[in-house]
Amino acid sequence: MQIPDFPENEQSRILQLEQLQLLESASDPNFDIITRLASVICDVPVALISLVSEDKQWFKSKIGWDLCESDREISFCAHAILKPKTITIVPDSRLDDRFKDNPLISADFPVIFYAGVPLLTPTGEALGTLCVIDKKPKKLSEVQINSLKDLATQVENLFELRRNNISLVKIEKLLHAKNEQLKTFAGTVSHDMKMPLANMIITTDILKAKYGNHFDIQGNAYLAYLKQSSFSLSDYIDNLLAYYESEDLTIQNVEEFNLNDLLEDLIDLLNINEDYIINLPENSLDLKTNKAAVNQILINLITNSLKYNDKETGVIDFRCVEDHAYYYVQVRDNGRGIPKEKQQAIFDLFTVASETDNKGKKGNGIGLSTVKNLVNSLGGIITVDSDGKNGTTFDFTIKKVLS
Repeated sequence: MQIPDFPENEQSRILQLEQLQLLESASDPNFDIITRLASVICDVPVALISLVSEDKQWFKSKIGWDLCESDREISFCAHAILKPKTITIVPDSRLDDRFKDNPLISADFPVIFYAGVPLLTPTGEALGTLCVIDKKPKKLSEVQINSLKDLATQVENLFELRRNNISLVKIEKLLHAKNEQLKTFAGTVSHDMKMPLANMIITTDILKAKYGNHFDIQGNAYLAYLKQSSFSLSDYIDNLLAYYESEDLTIQNVEEFNLNDLLEDLIDLLNINEDYIINLPENSLDLKTNKAAVNQILINLITNSLKYNDKETGVIDFRCVEDHAYYYVQVRDNGRGIPKEKQQAIFDLFTVASETDNKGKKGNGIGLSTVKNLVNSLGGIITVDSDGKNGTTFDFTIKKVLS
């Protein structure tokens, strides 16, 4: 019996094998399908997907075979990976010098016939084989050989899918960690800035009250600008905090409430004046979902409708219907609208549809991003439609929570 040599690329081969995290992993039906096909196509009782490690060979999938692993020194596959670009076929191992006196020949199920196709990485390392085994001498037809090679290619594809999935999981964990760091940073900075801003606003009022008559028109204008800028920055911070906090509102925090009652409370809270007509849904629905999230969604959408309405009489229409799986909510206004070229990006963070609102204040592009986060947390989607001149319609869904 000959003990198999190590491939020249053994170090990188083992590294690639470890990166796949396949050794001693749970069974996978995708691999089992391939070994079953190999067994049927080649008309043999045993088909294996073997992985050759530093001192063992381990079987990721096996048909007609009881062992989970064997020593590398007696492994047929350890010989096969030495010729990574060709299939290794042993018609009768008893007549082959490499396998004479090999314990696998005299086992309860003797390995007499063997055919193994090396399983390669994109860079050419052979990690193991797709092999078929019989306990009697055998030959494979050209069709069977080509089919076995094709099946080996599918195993290699599964390996690459696994490699990509592992990489994506790592990236996802890294992004999650970075996002948590950013969230913590934004929250800390925002809270730390609130008090100095409040002090700036109070100080501006004190300066105007005590010394305003000593300033000229331009001096008082500077004070007014300072106060307005402080309020704008305070609003920006509040919106930024709401955006990050929206990621913590999930559909699991469930309560039942009436949509029209919620809308009436919001109208009172926002103190909407007589220049607006608010049409509530004709048939109010009882919703069972996260009330706080829905409340925040509607506040943002209503506030946008009020801030960007250029009509003499503003109109906001609400509609709501349901089916067996979702609530469908629509908020439509007759305001200035959103240009077509900006609608696709309107839910992106820091993207604004209009330079200024009705009072000449610049938006910060956080509100609608927060809305999208909240809708997604409720298992829904949100869309926008506008001709850019005559109003905007927002449609969003909320996935029902089944009792």
